[in-house]
Amino acid sequence: MTINRPGLPGDLPPAETLWARWALVAAVHTTAAVESRPSVHRTGHWIEDDGLHRDDGGCTWWVMSRAGNGRYVLYGEDESSGTRWHRPPVDVLAGGPAWLPWAELEDRRSGGELGCVYWYEDGAWARAPYPDDLADDGLDCGLGELADRTQAARLLVERLAPVEGGPDIQALLAEAEAGPLRDVDGLLARLRDPDGGEPEPDVVARALTRAGLADRP
Repeated sequence: MTINRPGLPGDLPPAETLWARWALVAAVHTTAAVESRPSVHRTGHWIEDDGLHRDDGGCTWWVMSRAGNGRYVLYGEDESSGTRWHRPPVDVLAGGPAWLPWAELEDRRSGGELGCVYWYEDGAWARAPYPDDLADDGLDCGLGELADRTQAARLLVERLAPVEGGPDIQALLAEAEAGPLRDVDGLLARLRDPDGGEPEPDVVARALTRAGLADRP
């Protein structure tokens, strides 16, 4: 899936699909050590009570949260975003619905951290209007790999071993998107640590459940 620069609401897959991909990537990368680390010191993809996170520790950070009743909000910042540097600055909250996490978003904006905000309701994404001369809002660099299933699959390969006769990575992603996962034990059996450590299936299972991808304690 191609994301324009700046992004368009139609560039993103349905929120439920994006959530499933992101959550699966975050879950299989979860370890007890990662879970014990304060959020401000984490990098990569992870799951918290407020939603899904991505941070590369340098130029990009993103959060996706569920707001109930089929509503989602996606917000973040990438160094490629020009919304704050545009003159006048782009109001990325213009037109936002009342159910957005306004306190969090305003705090991020006041700290000069907010590059763009997208919200999902009634089966469609929306965002604030942009001026015609805005070059980029950071969505492509920040979320492009999760917006496309093939790219998302690459984020799973190092953590999930192939199984002869079993579903490939793209099939697992499709299953997660349809949700919940049908064979959680089979997925957990495929876990591997590229650094040679022992997989932590209990930790990953907890993360899958937390994100709504598994129906198990």
